[in-house]
Amino acid sequence: MSHARPSFPGAAALHVAVIMDGNGRWAAAHGWPRNAGHVAGAAATRRTVESARRLGLGTLTLYAFSSDNWQRPDPEVAALMRLFREYLASETARCIENGIRLSVIGRRDRLTVGLREAIETAEAATAGCAAMRLRVAVDYSARDSIARAARLFAQEPATPFERALGEACHDGGPVAPVDLLIRTGGERRLSDFLLWECAYAELWFTEQMWPDFGETDLEAALAEFERRERRFGRVSEAQAPTGTGGGA
Repeated sequence: MSHARPSFPGAAALHVAVIMDGNGRWAAAHGWPRNAGHVAGAAATRRTVESARRLGLGTLTLYAFSSDNWQRPDPEVAALMRLFREYLASETARCIENGIRLSVIGRRDRLTVGLREAIETAEAATAGCAAMRLRVAVDYSARDSIARAARLFAQEPATPFERALGEACHDGGPVAPVDLLIRTGGERRLSDFLLWECAYAELWFTEQMWPDFGETDLEAALAEFERRERRFGRVSEAQAPTGTGGGA
C-alpha cells in the first residue's frame, strides 16, 4: 500500500462510515450463490480500507454484520463468520504495516470462542498503530449499544455518555461522531447503524453494489461531502446578517 496522499483537506479529522450492502444481489445478478458475493465483498473491503488509508482518512467504520443478520440461513451465517475470521488473519499484518489500528465493535457473547480470540489478537497487535483507525461492526445494533450505554451511565453518571457508549460496544474509548455515512446497494436507510454517532452525518447513497465499490466511488462521496455546508443548527453563512441593525 502506498503512503497517504492529501487529496482531501482535513481528511485526517474525518470519520467515514459505510453500510456495505448488495453482496447477495450482486451474486444473484451474476448467477452465483450468495456466498460468492460475500467473498467478492471481502475483496471490496480490502480495497476500501487501502483507499481510505491512501486518501488520509482518520477513521473508517464498516458495517459487516448486524444483530438482525443472525436471522439469515445458518449456512450463510457460518460462511460469513468464517470469512470474517479469515479476514482478520490475513489483514492484521497489513494493518500493522500501514499504521492502521483495527477494532471490532458490537456484541461478542454470541460469537464463537475462536472468533473472539481472533478479534482480541488483531486488536492487541494493532493497538499501537496511529495513522488510521479501522472499526468493523460485527453483531452490532445501535439501539442495543445505546441501551447498554444508558445502563452503564446510570451506574456511573459522572462518566461521559460517549465513553459509556464506546464501552458498551467494545470500542475502548469515546465514540467520535460520523461525518459522512455511505451506503451502497441502492437502499436509503440507516438499518440500526451508528444512530447516535450519525446525528449530524452527511448521507451519501449509491446504486453501486458493494463488491463493485472502489476508490473512485469513495472519492466521489468525499467530493460530494466537501461541497455540502454543515451548519449543525446554525444559520447558513450565505444567509447570516452582515450588519448590526434589527430585523429577523
